[in-house]
Amino acid sequence: MRFLKLFKSPSLIAAHRGFSHFNPENTLKALEFSVGRCDFIEIDVQLSRDKKAVIFHDQTLRRTTNIDKDFKVYELSYKELSKLDYGSWFDGIYEPMLDLKTALGFSKKHKMPLNIELKDTSEFCSDAEFVFIVLSLIESFEMQEEILLSSFRHEYLAIIKEMQPNISTAILVEDALPKNPIEYLVALDAKAYNISDELADAKTVKSLRESDIFVNVYTINDEKRAKELFFMGVNAIFSDKLIK
Repeated sequence: MRFLKLFKSPSLIAAHRGFSHFNPENTLKALEFSVGRCDFIEIDVQLSRDKKAVIFHDQTLRRTTNIDKDFKVYELSYKELSKLDYGSWFDGIYEPMLDLKTALGFSKKHKMPLNIELKDTSEFCSDAEFVFIVLSLIESFEMQEEILLSSFRHEYLAIIKEMQPNISTAILVEDALPKNPIEYLVALDAKAYNISDELADAKTVKSLRESDIFVNVYTINDEKRAKELFFMGVNAIFSDKLIK
């Protein structure tokens, strides 16, 4: 699991959606900007109506495309999504849709590890099918060792380990850690917690790190807070703008 070797180095910075402070998020332009400025890139994946894996964060398309209706990503086909503009809302410059296949090809070419967050698609697609689609693309590029898969929907993580045990996984949490966080992580065979800044206190980080669990914190855009977290022992931060 070569991705996990990254966490042996201190003070890692992940480009959150490709440093979204500087670029339209989750676009190829954002990935290109991130190369040489971070240790790995975080992106989000979900499915089009015809079940193509696309890179997009929000549940609906209104905020970051030129569509003025609250269509959900899975309500449009891959072809329809491909016709939308993903950049002009940010800087007035057209950017095409980024799909997972393109992102993986970019990652492999530039030797840039990816943390891919699996968005919750359960109201549209079965858990097993979504995981299979994502894993199939990763395997087609032979990139199982360069990828970290994370999700707030922890059911995905269990299925990932059933289908592809060699892929590294991280549990995403926002409001509260599980009651027994170490046992919970072990049960899912995950190696890391990606936690919100609100959960990152010295006691929590110390407990997890003493159990050889990697701790990564989102979303940190303040240099002072970043230094505090690294001093606590946090392995990586996800940032929109703090570059290496």
